[in-house]
Amino acid sequence: MDKFVTRLNHSQPSPSCQSLIQANANLSYLINELDLGSLKGDLGERIPISDYNPRIRDEVRKHYIQQDPCQPSKHQFPKTLIGVRMRQFVPSWFNGQFSKWLEYSVKKDAAFCLCCYLFKNEFIHGSAGEFYTKNGFRAWNKGLEILRLHVGDVNSVYDKCFKKILDLSNHHQSIQVVFDKHSEKLKSEYRMRLEASIDVARLLLLYGLPFRGHDESESSTNQGLFLGFLRWHGDKHPDVGKDIINACAKETLKAIIGDLNGDYFGILVDESKDISHKEQMALVLHYIDKNGEVVERFVGLVHVSDTSACSLKEAIYSLLSDHSLSPSQIRGQGYDGASNMRGEISGLKTLIMKDSSSAYYIHCFAHQLQLTLVAMSKKHLDVEDFFFHVTNVLNVIGVSFKRRDLLRHLQAEKLEQLLESGEIHTGQGLNQERELQRPGDTRWGSHFKTLDNFIVIFSSIIRVLEVIEHEGSTSNERNQAKYLLSEIITFKFVFMLHLMLKVLAMSNELNKIL
Repeated sequence: MDKFVTRLNHSQPSPSCQSLIQANANLSYLINELDLGSLKGDLGERIPISDYNPRIRDEVRKHYIQQDPCQPSKHQFPKTLIGVRMRQFVPSWFNGQFSKWLEYSVKKDAAFCLCCYLFKNEFIHGSAGEFYTKNGFRAWNKGLEILRLHVGDVNSVYDKCFKKILDLSNHHQSIQVVFDKHSEKLKSEYRMRLEASIDVARLLLLYGLPFRGHDESESSTNQGLFLGFLRWHGDKHPDVGKDIINACAKETLKAIIGDLNGDYFGILVDESKDISHKEQMALVLHYIDKNGEVVERFVGLVHVSDTSACSLKEAIYSLLSDHSLSPSQIRGQGYDGASNMRGEISGLKTLIMKDSSSAYYIHCFAHQLQLTLVAMSKKHLDVEDFFFHVTNVLNVIGVSFKRRDLLRHLQAEKLEQLLESGEIHTGQGLNQERELQRPGDTRWGSHFKTLDNFIVIFSSIIRVLEVIEHEGSTSNERNQAKYLLSEIITFKFVFMLHLMLKVLAMSNELNKIL
């Protein structure tokens, strides 16, 4: 037996176990023991806040807040060649609007943000959020511009971190402490705010206005009173928060049905999977409102155990009945071209037309466009060959969570390098994470998004394929990655990538309009 297996020495732990034990011992020391005198002033020498146990993390933060930012104004700042000129950190940046948070590390010759070091790990996770907390920035030629962009607008990451510092510095005036007091006066004020918030919500729902600014974004400056209050209230009393949301939904549907006023309408139905990929159908009413304008209003989701025409018909009729709408009022149907929807014998449109002969069917124009583009593209061998390679690349990278995580990690690394060099800037809607989703032939609009993302993260895709080529578990995987790598770096592929992106950009606008 000794010829075939190696005996284990159970008297001593294996090297891997010893390293794990040692790592746990060190981690335990860093997390549980706190010596305020040993905390470093230079951010380049500090331990990340996330390494401290949450139980003592606020004590560390309080210490650094009391010590003020590390600003060695009398230091002889070294010069670095940037472009064609020698540049260095400017001490005057310590004054004025940046004085409360700007720090300089003598060890790393880089600038940092005290607010982000203390609290950024609570808002951004992963290496993409370490620009102002771990590596700092050294693009001295664009210093003021980068510092102002970092501060950003209201509700930016910096703004949230700065508010956290104010709350921690003045604990007795924090929102949590104020709302936890149960005096009659506070209860009365709370009730007034709740009633006022609901009144605002009803007004916005009545006129179809967003609760936030025009783009419904988190950083919009025109934030709705109701939505911010509801988020806090939902955290404190989830049941009451859900009741308010349900009441808003009922008010909205009530307004839609009232606007319809018992008149004729058309129905639009299409698949809309939820986050768990459970199949469900979205139902939209198409009608003329009281002002004589053609409008479309979403009225609910149709949950079905199967997507047969009979099941869909019963579910749609049930939803219409819930809102006192009769199938005999249907004057139009809009679906895609699937057989269960447009079938001449047992399709959904045929079953509904048997009950209401005036419910004419229209094949979705966007779906017709998609089918036309698919049919035309497959007649051109170069285009078909191009999408064949794109699909294979997406399949190889997306086949496992490990490869998708590697792609995401490489994206974050590149983004961090570009931010550090000053080639790109942070801001609302910028530098969003890109993903590769396999396009579908019946959803030709998805091809444009896929190719757009493919170009942005092209270098990361190359690196993932190189890793698979050398570290693939089977020879088939390694050979496939090697073949795809040799194909996508050719001039022909790159030319077709940019060409099809421009072509699809034009059809994509038409697709969205349809």
